[in-house]
Amino acid sequence: MGDRSARFYTLLSIGAAVLTILLKTTAYLLTGSVGLLSDAAESVVNLVAAIVATWAVTFAAKPPDEDHAFGHYKAEYFSSGAESVLILVAAGSIAFAAWGRLFDPQPIEQVGLGLVLSLVATIINGALAVVMLRASRRLRSITLRADAHHLLTDVWTSVGVGVGVILIPLTGWLILDPIIALGVAANIV
Repeated sequence: MGDRSARFYTLLSIGAAVLTILLKTTAYLLTGSVGLLSDAAESVVNLVAAIVATWAVTFAAKPPDEDHAFGHYKAEYFSSGAESVLILVAAGSIAFAAWGRLFDPQPIEQVGLGLVLSLVATIINGALAVVMLRASRRLRSITLRADAHHLLTDVWTSVGVGVGVILIPLTGWLILDPIIALGVAANIV
């Protein structure tokens, strides 16, 4: 993939985001876990971030013109800043979803299948993050680096949520689901 453009990687990120949204939403629907719902919400933010990144690298690749004598590369800084804001939005959405369940814990179902789907989504995001970090260095793209770090944040979110979902049936403590989700939100911030 040495000859690929930054835009190629952002389009790959869009595809991965759509796939992980489907996987994580299905995991939530099977289990009823607010932690998995929060994880799916984070993937929606990943999709928006990937779309912004695609716009930024496409715009940044335009040649210099009368208004931009040195080119349009600064558009990538906008994307990097937007990624940071979106990470905070994801943390807020996770906290919001967990807060209500904190006072009304619910049992979760089909934990095994839900975790398998979440794990597949996590592997997709982790692999893409590694590929994008390498490409960001080669292409010197702050946008790809920001998107890759955002995906790595999602990987850690998914790991935290997965641990919580595993512990709930083992301990019988239903409140762990929202507590783990709140912990993950705090960690993201």
